Amino acid sequence: MADACTGGVDTGFVALGYGKIAVLGVVQGITELLPISSTAHMRIVPAMLGWPDPGSAFSAAMQMAALAAVISYFWKDVRELLFGSLKAVTKGDFDNWYFRFSIWIVLATIPIGIAGLALSGLLNQCNSPLRSLPVIGGSCIVMAILLAVAEIVARHKRTIDHVNLIDAMIVGIAQIGALIPGISRSGSTLTAALFLGLKREEAARFSFLLGLPAIALAGLKEFYELYKAHLDAHGWMMLSCGLVVASLSAFVAIWSLMAVLEKFSAWPFVIYRGLMGVVLLAGFYVGWLA
Repeated sequence: MADACTGGVDTGFVALGYGKIAVLGVVQGITELLPISSTAHMRIVPAMLGWPDPGSAFSAAMQMAALAAVISYFWKDVRELLFGSLKAVTKGDFDNWYFRFSIWIVLATIPIGIAGLALSGLLNQCNSPLRSLPVIGGSCIVMAILLAVAEIVARHKRTIDHVNLIDAMIVGIAQIGALIPGISRSGSTLTAALFLGLKREEAARFSFLLGLPAIALAGLKEFYELYKAHLDAHGWMMLSCGLVVASLSAFVAIWSLMAVLEKFSAWPFVIYRGLMGVVLLAGFYVGWLA
């Protein structure tokens, strides 16, 4: 089946039906927040099941499900950052850690904001070359190698309350990698945080909190693009179905990630995404995946 376009935006998900959207919502929700690339799974799972590609718009809009899950899981941190910063502003205490960390998050979001705007036309277009299987498969393997190196050389000693502006900007710049399908935002930022010497669970916490504005902006931007493309009521209902399912599965994904990092290491994700990249490349070159 040919890819679907609505106003130049890739909306293949509309043709799938509620059952398939629910299944992909589960897959998207789980893989969006694990360092294993949701885009890779959004290509390989439909291909294995003989379904059309749901399109880049579906993956981008599902960012709002990830946002809801991250805020829910880290609500204590989000609440302290929000109200701690407001309290610091009212008291003029600009040396307050919550205020400074909130400013760092905003500043660290600027690089991916600029890069996202610059590449938006290429990323959202129908049949975008960046969503080709060789690009996604190669990105999966490259990120697996980088995460493996981070696990080997990282000190795993620092905690989030000892990070500084430079640390935040390094992880913020690493977020740009999320624009390349197959890299994954979680994968690139977690890897950068590990290279900075953070403990595994602290690296994940830092990654998620710093990524909140980027996740929110990406999701809202995609909603706006779909609105401009005049997505019909049926399309919005389909998207809503995916969002509900993805929100629940994304929360489970965060819980699972934190449990694995606290008790083990990032090696399970290194192995998994490396194998995923090999499968995608092999499937493409032997003709199994179109």
